[in-house]
Amino acid sequence: MSNLLFTRDELMTDHNFASGHVVEGQVLHGGFSSDGDYLPPRSEIRGVAIANWADALRARGGDLLDADASLLRGPRVPNSEQQRLLIREGLGQTFWNTLTITGKIEGRGRMIADMPFPDMQVLVVEDISEMAIGHLKKGLLEAHGIDEGGQPEKSIGGHDVMWFVARDLVFGPEAYPDIEPPQGISRAEAGRRWMPQIPQPYELALSFLMNLLVIEFRAEIGFANTQETLRTDDLFTDKRVEAELAAEIVERIRTDERIHVESLRLYIGELRSLHFKTEGGGTALGSDVLDPFWEQLIAWATGQQPRIAAEQQYNVIKERILKHDEGERVLGRFEALADGDFMVAAG
Repeated sequence: MSNLLFTRDELMTDHNFASGHVVEGQVLHGGFSSDGDYLPPRSEIRGVAIANWADALRARGGDLLDADASLLRGPRVPNSEQQRLLIREGLGQTFWNTLTITGKIEGRGRMIADMPFPDMQVLVVEDISEMAIGHLKKGLLEAHGIDEGGQPEKSIGGHDVMWFVARDLVFGPEAYPDIEPPQGISRAEAGRRWMPQIPQPYELALSFLMNLLVIEFRAEIGFANTQETLRTDDLFTDKRVEAELAAEIVERIRTDERIHVESLRLYIGELRSLHFKTEGGGTALGSDVLDPFWEQLIAWATGQQPRIAAEQQYNVIKERILKHDEGERVLGRFEALADGDFMVAAG
């Protein structure tokens, strides 16, 4: 029978790397096998544990949450072709900003390692000691957070620093003014109780996990577009080797993030299959509690949110384009490359 109980130290164990992960003098997490394959950090036993818990869930008749990044349709500004146009026209600031903002958002994810998170066993009727959700505060959340924000006290960069390294390979660190991530887009129903059957601290914890999965899906789409841009032959022509390395660094980040996505789908799949103790002293099937929240979250993430974000970005980029010596020409080409359903929304 596969092992289903793991210690914190086991879940934080690295592979025995044949070589470390160092780019431009910056030590980064993870490392390489003797064959030169990239190996994610803290994944030697974590990967086995996730697979074992997933098999056990399926053996009980459940499964991981059936969801992937294809859920998040909607317009993107700039899309890949628009991004290429901007760089060709000497307007690389948008791409530089994207790389910088992505790195800073990843850095904020470091808080996952230390965030207070309630004991799911208090909420769940069944014994969760041999499930992934029974190990959230026994290494899983800690590993996730450190993946994102690294270990600055040890001068080891995580995803945040990896994005900055990728940026600096093609642009340099001071190509444009520094920028902070924009404020998140608030939903009209923010603050509404979607899971009133359970105590609010647990609702907040469970909604956090589901929102985090959506963020991972959205990031995956952005990561793929970034690699397409970096691997375009007629861009960064004086730094093609560096651009290819930057794209490879993004691929290493994506390799790490697959563990996060699989884990989050597993957590939610386990929770959907279990019974929660309700405020009224009864019980409720997890899927009955979680699914309504998930459905409205996806409706927002595929409907209003991408349009609002796209229109906000469009207005910022339009202003930047019009400062170009041939701004009207560039703007016309930029708009001609827009996603088919965007200009209807933008008017």
